[in-house]
Amino acid sequence: MAGNLADAITQPVNDQLKKIAEKSTGGSGSSGSANPPHKIQLFTPEYYAACTLGGITACGPTHAAVTPLDLVKCRRQVDPHLYKSNLQGWKSILKTKGDSILTGFGATFVGYSFQGAGKYGFYEFFKKTYSDLVGPKFANDYKTGVYLAASASAEFLADIALCPWETIKVRTQTTIPPYAKSLTEGWSKIVAADGYGGLYKGLVPLWGRQIPYTMVKFASFENVVAAIYSYWGKSSYTNLEKTGVSFLAGYIAGIFCAIVSHPADVMVSKVTSERKAGEAIGETLGRIYKRIGFVGLWNGLPVRIVMIGTLTGFQWLIYDSFKVYVGLPTTGGH
Repeated sequence: MAGNLADAITQPVNDQLKKIAEKSTGGSGSSGSANPPHKIQLFTPEYYAACTLGGITACGPTHAAVTPLDLVKCRRQVDPHLYKSNLQGWKSILKTKGDSILTGFGATFVGYSFQGAGKYGFYEFFKKTYSDLVGPKFANDYKTGVYLAASASAEFLADIALCPWETIKVRTQTTIPPYAKSLTEGWSKIVAADGYGGLYKGLVPLWGRQIPYTMVKFASFENVVAAIYSYWGKSSYTNLEKTGVSFLAGYIAGIFCAIVSHPADVMVSKVTSERKAGEAIGETLGRIYKRIGFVGLWNGLPVRIVMIGTLTGFQWLIYDSFKVYVGLPTTGGH
């Protein structure tokens, strides 16, 4: 099922890129065609399609790859006394019948593929749209403001696509034995119990976590990239150097992201697993905060810094490497 959903996500964009490839070879399927190669023009439908597929490639596989770490993190957020360490958590999970260190893998892969598509594709769209709206002088003088507005708008939309899968992931990961054995079982059980609205019960805290996270992720990345290029002071760079800059800037941005968004990340885990039927989101948040206090909002932060820093670094590396592969410049690249 997860594979079919992933195909459904990527197929429309793949179709667009196949058209690009056909144009680049003159439709013959051979690189020896006499026709000149087709170059993707910036800010065209082909450009946004390429950025969207790049976002899928960067986010879905990377988030799914850290499922074992994310699983223990989520469980320790819900119950800080459950495991003494990540290693002890993994050992306990492996010994528990019906449990798995890959619990939530399918929902993570599908959900963050959707989210990556929206996050990166819409970011590129809104960055161009808002820059045109305010004019070139303002856009140049207040670049960070444009980055923040574009990333916030992109993440707002991306989270609507992510939320059902995030709900299944968190519900499955924070119950022992897991709430569901598969993505489809999780979907069916939540809908049967709470209706389709149950898939969106964590949307508000998800926005609270993801929108600041993405604003910091993109704005800090763009500024760190600019600072690195300014420090080097070179007039030209190889593609390897450019993608190396993307990874370094992405890792630094990821550290900031983890810190800014961590309290909301804790709340997403707790609200999704503890919200009572018919309870208002504000009431749920207040009840949980009263129990865990301010200190409880930071439970699991060191693990998340390592996870998000590495994850964000590799996401930017993959995304910008993909852009280079299809003939586009890296984000903020020279």
